[in-house]
Amino acid sequence: MAERYDCHYCKESLFGKKYVLRDENPYCVKCYESLYSNTCEECKKPIGCNSRDLSYKDRHWHDDCFHCFKCQRSLVDKPFSTKDEQLLCTECYSNEYSSKCYECKKTIMPGSRKMEHKGNSWHETCFSCQRCQQPIGTKSFIPKENSNYCVPCYEKQFALQCVHCKKPITTGGVTYHDQPWHKDCFLCTGCKLQLSGQRFTSRDEFAYCLNCFCNLYAKKCAACTTPISGLGGSKYISFEERQWHNDCFNCKKCLVSLVGRGFLTERDDILCPDCGKDI
Repeated sequence: MAERYDCHYCKESLFGKKYVLRDENPYCVKCYESLYSNTCEECKKPIGCNSRDLSYKDRHWHDDCFHCFKCQRSLVDKPFSTKDEQLLCTECYSNEYSSKCYECKKTIMPGSRKMEHKGNSWHETCFSCQRCQQPIGTKSFIPKENSNYCVPCYEKQFALQCVHCKKPITTGGVTYHDQPWHKDCFLCTGCKLQLSGQRFTSRDEFAYCLNCFCNLYAKKCAACTTPISGLGGSKYISFEERQWHNDCFNCKKCLVSLVGRGFLTERDDILCPDCGKDI
C-alpha cells in the first residue's frame, strides 16, 4: 500500500495536485495562499502562487497592480520613486516634486547632479559664470545681482585694485585718502607694520603708526624727554619754545602740578610761586 502524502495543514491528500513546500512541509495551494500569501497594497487581494510578488519596504503588489499612482503606467523593472507612500514613475515624480533649474527652468531629474545656493537649484551645466559662461562646478564663486561669477572673472570685472600692489581686492580691504588698499599692503611708512585695526596718523600724505610719528616728528617733553604726540585730544603745556606733558608740568622742588596756575622759571626749571620766593 502506497504511503500517504497529505497537506501539512488540512491533511487532504496531495496526490495528483499542485502543492508548495515551506520549511520542508507540503501545503495544498489553497492552504498555502490562505496561510502565507501577502496581500496586495493596490487591490487588497492575496498574491497567489501563480502571481509574481513584487515587494518594496515590506509592502507587496501583484505584477498588474505595481503601477504609477498618477499615470498608471507599469513600474515593473523600471525606476520609480515614492511620495506619501504612493508609487510614482520618475517622470511624474520629477514633474510634481523635483526642483526646477533656476537658469533654464526645466526639471532637475532625480539622480542627476544639481548645484544649490541660497535656496535655488541648477543643473550642473547651467550653474555657470555670468561672464565666461564656463560651468562653476565645485570651484569658488561670488554672487552679484542675481548672477554668479567665478573668482577670476569677478576680479576682472568688479574688484578694486590695491593702490600699492595693483592686485584685486576681494576681501578685507582698507580705504585711505579715498583709495583702496589690501590690509597687508597698508603699512606704516616708518616701521612697515600693518596699520589696519590700530590708530595711525599721516604727514605729507604718508601714513605712520603713532610710535613712528612721535619718534620722527613729535616735540619732546622738557621734563621726561619722551615725545608729546598731541593726538587723541591729549593736552600739553607750551612755554617759550618748550613743551611739557600735562602730567610733567610740575614744580621742580615740591612737585606740585602747575597746570592752570602761575609759575616762575629758574634757568631750565619751573617753580611754583612758593618755592620761587627765594630766587
